[in-house]
Amino acid sequence: MQENLRVILDNINKYKTVDNVTIVCASKTRSAEIINTLPSFSLFTVGENKVQELLEKYDDVDKSMTWHFIGQLQTNKVKYIIDKVSLIESVDRKSLADEIDKQAKKHGIKMSVLVEINAGAEESKGGVTVENVEEMLSYVKNKENLELKGIMSVFPVGADESLYAKIKHTYDAFKDKYSLSILSMGMSNDYVTALKYGATEIRLGTALFGARDYSKR
Repeated sequence: MQENLRVILDNINKYKTVDNVTIVCASKTRSAEIINTLPSFSLFTVGENKVQELLEKYDDVDKSMTWHFIGQLQTNKVKYIIDKVSLIESVDRKSLADEIDKQAKKHGIKMSVLVEINAGAEESKGGVTVENVEEMLSYVKNKENLELKGIMSVFPVGADESLYAKIKHTYDAFKDKYSLSILSMGMSNDYVTALKYGATEIRLGTALFGARDYSKR
């Protein structure tokens, strides 16, 4: 991990186009024991894809860690994570925004969220279209218990750089109007490209931890 992180930090310094970039450590299949080593590398943000996996690890993970939920989220599971995460990155429909708002109100909190854009219009992935993103941004912005922070996107493998430019253009178009500060894009296979196009947050699993071993889940 130390060598992997050195490569990542070198790439961030070389390719970033913003002042600060947050590394979200994608913890899918990683144990609480491994996650608890992250603060020693000055990494304090962990991103989880599955509600059940987050719940299984949560109590055993160092409380200095901040949790982001970065996977597709079913409305009926919002209640299980609402008091455990600081940011939900995958808001892609009004019903989900409504449920997060409802559960946040129950807990007396304001939940930070990102609106997810389906950059490649892939049926297997969530996210609104670029054409419909402002409608969703406006809807979330008007929710009393939500704090709209920005935009998230997952790109098709081997996506042309024009797609990254399109998402960056979309972010820039609405940044001031909706007070956006987070552009979350780029994973282990494409984070360098995302950095070139203004990512303020990258979500890294394999690039940081090494290859996943699904047999140990």
